[in-house]
Order: sequence, then structure tokens, then C-alpha cells
Amino acid sequence: MDFLKNLWPTPFKIKRGNLVSFIVQLIIFLVVCAVAGVLLGWLKNIAVIGFVFAILGSLMGIYSIIGIVLCVLVFLGIMR
Repeated sequence: MDFLKNLWPTPFKIKRGNLVSFIVQLIIFLVVCAVAGVLLGWLKNIAVIGFVFAILGSLMGIYSIIGIVLCVLVFLGIMR
């Protein structure tokens, strides 16, 4: 559990049943990951090192999905 809290600290700031903090954390995950995804999408078109940015974009997508799932689980009280 400490490993998850170190990698994804923001979902664990949500209080169980507090809709406002839940929505704020979801917006943060969606906006930050969308902006980073767009930037990495532009950078992956570089011929020599584009594959590195493509991998980083995929990892950013996985990170955001796991973060959103953790937000939902903490909001519902399944995880603490």
C-alpha cells in the first residue's frame, strides 16, 4: 500500500464520500495527462528519438488510468 501511496499520492488525499475533492482530483488527472499526452504526441513525430516519446506517452496513459481507478476506489471507501 505504501508503494501505491508513493507513486500516486493525490488519490489518497480524497476523503470518503467527499464529491468535491473527488471531482477536483479527477480533473487534475484528466487535464494534466491530456496536456502531457498532446505534447508527447507532437514530440513523437521526431524521427530519431520519437520512439522514446511514444513510450512515454503510453506510460502517461497507463499512469492516468491507474490514478483515476485509485480515485474511484478511495472515494467509494474500498481503499484507504
